Amino acid sequence: MRAITITPGTAHSLRLDEEFPEPDPREGAVLVEALAVGICGTDHEIIDGQYGEAQPGSDVLVLGHESLGRVLEDSTGTLRPGDLVAGIVRHADPVPCPNCAVGEWDMCRNGRYTEHGIKGLPGFARERWRIEPSYAVPLDPALEQVGVLLEPTSVVAKAWDHIERIGRRATWEPRTVLVTGAGPIGLLAALLAAQRGYDVHVLDRVTGGPKPGLVRALGGSYHSDLADLDFEPDIVVECTGAPALVLDSMCRAGNNGIVCLTGVSSGGRSIDFDAGALNRALVLENNVVFGSVNANRRHWQLAAEALSKADPGWLSSLITRRVPVADFAAAYEHADGDIKVVLDFTA
Repeated sequence: MRAITITPGTAHSLRLDEEFPEPDPREGAVLVEALAVGICGTDHEIIDGQYGEAQPGSDVLVLGHESLGRVLEDSTGTLRPGDLVAGIVRHADPVPCPNCAVGEWDMCRNGRYTEHGIKGLPGFARERWRIEPSYAVPLDPALEQVGVLLEPTSVVAKAWDHIERIGRRATWEPRTVLVTGAGPIGLLAALLAAQRGYDVHVLDRVTGGPKPGLVRALGGSYHSDLADLDFEPDIVVECTGAPALVLDSMCRAGNNGIVCLTGVSSGGRSIDFDAGALNRALVLENNVVFGSVNANRRHWQLAAEALSKADPGWLSSLITRRVPVADFAAAYEHADGDIKVVLDFTA
């Protein structure tokens, strides 16, 4: 079968393996036929050789952690042939740590977790893959064209879950949300904010293309200049990782505000910044800044519910390119106007 693979740690070793072995039954009881795989910045960093780890005993890593597939068989009877599913990316560590032991592998304490297509587990960019039922998330059949968005939606579902948990520390009636960055994570964060009835604002430097219209379709306001932001948001969801914008987000939140950082900075840059003033503001205004990454099964299920409630046309607009597997190299090349690029295993 066909699979998209790399040699971990070797930059630009991306290739299409036409005769990759069928998935080992030990990988899981559920056999899935791949429909689509989404591509994100993590994939590009692995292709660049920055990180990535093959499964034990192999020097090849199958890429792909944003999945969508159809069940072919499940020896446990949990799922039925034909069910639409996505595979949860992170698996609990084998020790396990206290968090992994209760299903909160997104909060793993010892770092021994594994991740499909990233760390120690083969990814989903292959024609067939296996997984255990506990790591397979069923999707509404109506999401067949957009269900590949479940993984990034799970990331923001977790972010919103934790924002709301922190918000319960005191009486809190948030109204205004600022999302920085209008990539897939930012737009999906805005979607979940709109579903909660908030006044949504999205900041992104892009002025053309589909992004402004996608935000307005949610009933939100789109900004391309920091100077346009003449308000103090109750909630900030930072989705860029751009150091200057991260710091600005921390400073911009209003009294009792919550800032969730989902973007990952590359590091290596120094900014002249008054850390003491930031500390003073955070303390005196009772503000909270926290980071959020990955998701556990509960968040994946929340994400599936959010996608089911969303406008299918709006979700489809996030997928700006669908590339057949045979043309895989084009899928990993940046093109102007890209939001979400998807490898299509059905073409």
